[in-house]
Amino acid sequence: MADLSQLVKAYDVRGVVPDQWDESLSELFGAAFAQVTAASAIVIGHDMRPSSPGLARAFARGAAARGVDVTEIGLCSTDELYFASGSMDLPGAMFTASHNPAQYNGIKMCRAGATPVGQDTGLADIRALVEEWSQTGAPVITADGSDVAVTAGAIVRRDVLADYAAHLRGLVDLTEIRPLKVVVDAGNGMGGHTVPTVFKGLPLDLIPMYFELDGTFPNHEANPLDPKNIVDLQAKVREVHADLGVAFDGDADRCFIVDERGEPVAPSAITALVAARELAKHPGGTIIHNLITSWSVPEVVREHGGVPVRTRVGHSFIKGEMAAAGAIFGGEHSAHYYFRDFWNADTGMLAALHVLAALGGQDGTLSDLVAQYDRYAASGEINSTVEDQPGRTAAVRAAYADRTDVELDELDGLTVTARDWWFNLRASNTEPLLRLNVEARDAATVAKVRDEVLAIVRG
Repeated sequence: MADLSQLVKAYDVRGVVPDQWDESLSELFGAAFAQVTAASAIVIGHDMRPSSPGLARAFARGAAARGVDVTEIGLCSTDELYFASGSMDLPGAMFTASHNPAQYNGIKMCRAGATPVGQDTGLADIRALVEEWSQTGAPVITADGSDVAVTAGAIVRRDVLADYAAHLRGLVDLTEIRPLKVVVDAGNGMGGHTVPTVFKGLPLDLIPMYFELDGTFPNHEANPLDPKNIVDLQAKVREVHADLGVAFDGDADRCFIVDERGEPVAPSAITALVAARELAKHPGGTIIHNLITSWSVPEVVREHGGVPVRTRVGHSFIKGEMAAAGAIFGGEHSAHYYFRDFWNADTGMLAALHVLAALGGQDGTLSDLVAQYDRYAASGEINSTVEDQPGRTAAVRAAYADRTDVELDELDGLTVTARDWWFNLRASNTEPLLRLNVEARDAATVAKVRDEVLAIVRG
């Protein structure tokens, strides 16, 4: 029996193929997904990993065997799957392991309208059924309690790439921007599939890097948040004197931006920039940001007449707050960007289009443009391997608890805020790590606070 405790995460299914899961288990996940969603039809997509087509087809068989009609959209980015789920109003399943190495694969699931499926919204129930059926086999489903099984659902193919591109381009007008030279590093992931169609006909001189779909990732990991994975992009931007560079992760739901100098642009600055643009369209709107985005984000939101709402880290929390508050946009430090006009789902491509429109709508450089949104010094995320995460966190809390010049909160981990700085210390959900983020008004203060906290965490 597969160890589903290692396979089913907080928000998705993810593990090594075939060691931790295979097509037979994927078929059970398809059957369980059909039962838990009680859907009459679903949509399925997959990325370019060698194991993805087989896993996706097995999932389709499992769902179809329970009378569910299946639309397979084939190769797609994760946000393209969300588009299909939203536009067709169907539950969906995306086969990808995002930025993880080639031997991994996974399933991101959603209900109709791209509403996420997590532990508290169906994933725990799906896991329980798969655990049961992996021992007993999935029971035959009958329509009326008789011994006659329901008719298997139909499995059909449909290409939605052009519709996805048209929807995105309908949300951001790029027709009047000045010509821009843009380097895009797809990391051999799904950006190589979506970018040519989305960018087609726009006033962009596109320099593609690693657009060949290859789930073995022969050039670098498809994780642009790791600095070593954007070195090639930075060099190419400088070499060709591009206006900017864009990097996508493996399933192309996240985008990372570098400016004309090849310097990384903080995702918080992109969050603030896009928030300002969305507030221009929807005055007084609510913007969601997680608690480790920069102070710049709520400042910019208020300056543009919006209402900032702070939430925990993680897409299920962001999407939940988006729906509850009727928010128009949400952003995370991890370069996930969420849009009300995209079913509250995250799409790196739409964020990239906003950056292109903002840059192309004026004459300055990207570094000049984002300077107004990037106001503070930051440490970036610093990971410490710690076996006793609660104990080390408690030690940090104790060190600051009696200080009168700080405030403590525990919305997500421990956040300590002073007049000129703040830090957040959070435990990883999946590894024995504590993650530290520090921000301050200057780099010297960042270094001082960082070193104080790390001395306790690692002491």
